[in-house]
Amino acid sequence: PGLRCSAQATFVKPCNTAAIMTEKQLDCSLDLMRRLPPQNIEENLAGLIDLVPALCEDLLSSIDQPLKVAKDKKDGRDYLLCDYNRDGDSYRSPWSNLYDPPIEDGAMPTDRLRELEIQANHAFDTYRELYFEGGVSSVYLWDLDEGFAGVVLIKKLGDGSKQVKGCWDSIHVVEAVETSSGKNATYKLTSTVMLWLETNKEGSGMMKLGGSLTRQAEQSFTVSDSSPHVANIGQMVEAMENQMRNTLNEIYFGKTKDIVNDLRSVDSLADSMQKKQMQLELARAMAKRTQPK
Repeated sequence: PGLRCSAQATFVKPCNTAAIMTEKQLDCSLDLMRRLPPQNIEENLAGLIDLVPALCEDLLSSIDQPLKVAKDKKDGRDYLLCDYNRDGDSYRSPWSNLYDPPIEDGAMPTDRLRELEIQANHAFDTYRELYFEGGVSSVYLWDLDEGFAGVVLIKKLGDGSKQVKGCWDSIHVVEAVETSSGKNATYKLTSTVMLWLETNKEGSGMMKLGGSLTRQAEQSFTVSDSSPHVANIGQMVEAMENQMRNTLNEIYFGKTKDIVNDLRSVDSLADSMQKKQMQLELARAMAKRTQPK
């Protein structure tokens, strides 16, 4: 898109150098944010916007930020804030379906979709309690020209016990397109998990570990009373979270453990030297036994 062929010339020249530069800046900014600690996303994002104000809208729409918690003034329950339940400066609660601060013409789901949203919030509230034993979850749905879309949000913040702090933020955006008969639907899922941990113990000192992961999946299901939309979406989210949890465990915790084991030895230097000497003696003994007489 940055190059255009002229009919009156034999060479190709850039049509918009500024656009190409902006695209490179955006790619570099996104690549940088992927490598920075997720617990500092807001601070780092604000710094990038100060450096390149022209990328403000693109950066805000492309980078997932840690979820924030608010309390429903009518229902008294906590819910999560994101762009999908925001209208202006107000956020809609999935429990009371009211905006805070109140607005008159805020975006609302249709009656059919609102009923589905209520069911999804109760279902994922149970899922969150079973898997995370605490935290906050919220589900928001909105209509599309064909089908509907929604987001499932889960946040679990560590309480700091045992000198360990941490946070898990998962954002699952799903798009559902039903067939003309309404008996089948195709679901497209994009999931992002942000995880960070911080420990400060006398034996190991200060240690920070964090990262984010994004995955996509697409699957078709039958839609019926025994297999409604909520169950189908829940099955996909559960499978995706398990897969991403295992990947995070292998990438971050497993790799960190390997590095620490290579850098630090549990045995003393004298014990290590003794083991090496024993191995050498065994090797010599076996070599003598295998020599022909």
